[in-house]
Amino acid sequence: MNDPVHARPLDPAGTPVRRGGRRIEADSETVQRDLAQLVLTIVELVRQLVERQCIRRVDQGDLSDEQVEEIGVTLMRLEEAMEELCDRFDLTMSDLNLDLGPLGTLLPTDGD
Repeated sequence: MNDPVHARPLDPAGTPVRRGGRRIEADSETVQRDLAQLVLTIVELVRQLVERQCIRRVDQGDLSDEQVEEIGVTLMRLEEAMEELCDRFDLTMSDLNLDLGPLGTLLPTDGD
C-alpha cells in the first residue's frame, strides 16, 4: 500500500515507528520500587480507614479500657511498620499520596 495518508512514520534511522504507543524502558529496580509504592499506597489507605473506624468505636464508648489500649498499641505498630517499609524502598509517606487530579489526593493530608 503506497497510500501516503496511511504510511507509517519513520524514525531518524528510517525505521517505521510502531503506532499505539512507545515501549516502556524499565529496569528491575525501578519496577520493584514502583510496585512497592503501589502496594504500600493501598496498605496505607486501608490502614487509615481502619484507624478512623477504630477512633469512631472509641468515641462511641462501647469498648473496654483494655480494648482501647490494645487498639492504640496496634495502630502505633502499624504506623511504625509502614514507616519502616517506606524506608526500605526509599519512599516517603508523601510518595504514597497519589494525585487524583481534580479530585485531590488519595490520602488526606494533616490539615484535612
